[in-house]
Amino acid sequence: MTTSTESTPSTANDKAGLVSAIQSKFPSALTILFGLIIVMAALTWIVPSGEFDRVASESVGKDLPVPGTYHAVDANPQGIFDVLMAPIKGFYDPDSGTANAIDVVMFVLVLGGFLGVVNSTGSVNTGIARAMAALKGHEKWMIPIMMALFAAGGTTYGMAEETMAFYILIVPIMIVAGYDALTGVAVILLGAGIGVLGSTINPFSTTIAANAAGIPFTEGMDLRLIILGVGWLICTAYVMWYAERVRKDPSKSLVAEQQESNKDHFLKFAAAPDAVLTTTHKLILVVFIATFGIMVWGVATQGWWMAKMAVLFLASSLIIGVIGRVGEKGFTDSFVDGARDLLRVALIIGVARGIVVIMDAGHMTDTILNTSAEAIKGFSNILFINIMYWIEVLLSFFVPSTSGLAVLSMPIMAPLGDFSGVGRDLVVTAFQSACGLVNLVTPTSAVVVGGLAIGRVSYEKWLKFVWPLLLILSILIMAVLSFGAMA
Repeated sequence: MTTSTESTPSTANDKAGLVSAIQSKFPSALTILFGLIIVMAALTWIVPSGEFDRVASESVGKDLPVPGTYHAVDANPQGIFDVLMAPIKGFYDPDSGTANAIDVVMFVLVLGGFLGVVNSTGSVNTGIARAMAALKGHEKWMIPIMMALFAAGGTTYGMAEETMAFYILIVPIMIVAGYDALTGVAVILLGAGIGVLGSTINPFSTTIAANAAGIPFTEGMDLRLIILGVGWLICTAYVMWYAERVRKDPSKSLVAEQQESNKDHFLKFAAAPDAVLTTTHKLILVVFIATFGIMVWGVATQGWWMAKMAVLFLASSLIIGVIGRVGEKGFTDSFVDGARDLLRVALIIGVARGIVVIMDAGHMTDTILNTSAEAIKGFSNILFINIMYWIEVLLSFFVPSTSGLAVLSMPIMAPLGDFSGVGRDLVVTAFQSACGLVNLVTPTSAVVVGGLAIGRVSYEKWLKFVWPLLLILSILIMAVLSFGAMA
């Protein structure tokens, strides 16, 4: 009597059901984020409230904390009403008039509408089909090329929120190439992320941090280039290894159970492999590609932010609608349907911002900063810079904004390096590396939670994919910082 090692259909269904049951027990992104709001609110009842005095800085353009001025302030513990109000204030704070995440949310919804109009013409999917046919056998080289482009954006101008415009383009390409949705997410999130981690002239990280530390941003450039170059090689090799593994055996994909669902979602307007690009398709593709190019130019050189980016995509939607002759009803229906597809992403971004709202209201961020600064006094230079790195890692979870954390921590942390024989440029490098690393995974970042939501990758799966890479990158960063401290 022989025993087959192959699964019977019923066994396979049982396994699929078990996987689905396990996944259903893991909370959704919205639940995780709201849970973090509750945790932060509870901490405001425990962590002492305090603040630093602040002075205006013309070079940085923001108020900087003054070292040695930390003092206690009246506690403002956050209650049930504050917890429920936090997601609302995450979008817009009616008390202060602060437009927290509402600009990012509006951009995401307009982006969704733009993509809905483009997809209704079939142009992009036909272009993808023709490109894949031309790249047959060489698809894997798209990964290093695209990751290099995203890294260039990250290291030069801090490419972050605007990457959300690329997921709907890159993820389908990866799926058609035989990879999975997670590969597409990794190309963008890790590509731009390693650029920010190894920032060179990024005005929102290196430049602000160096100004706040009182040094030229060019100091320490050599070590940052090493982190950027080696880090990019590590990230690219890791993504290519995973992608090739999935291509050879789709069951190895971390999102294997979503394979058919993702194909239906991302390729719902898929073209046949032998589809012909018409003149109309080509014109629409020119406008489509030019829109992204103009966006990068506007953000990098003209100071554009979410409002102007949204206007750009709205205008491009209208132009593509006219070229594609979709008609008034076809345009409005496809635009609304596209915006509806990204509504969940918009909600996640607003709720994520609510975590920061709770922390700011509870006056606990400066207390954490002051405690950290007091804890690292008197250490040797190598020990000092490595502990500094991990402190910045901790602070980055509470303050996901690179510019915000630079303004908050550098005026306090950089002078401490003087007493330990560590150059302020090395403190800046430790800051930007820590901030860049954490912003690959922190659930308080709209870039992370928004990108994962668009790519349909759960936070749980992303952590499972990226944790070995985070460990490798941390070892690299600590080695470079230690070398710099010895030099």
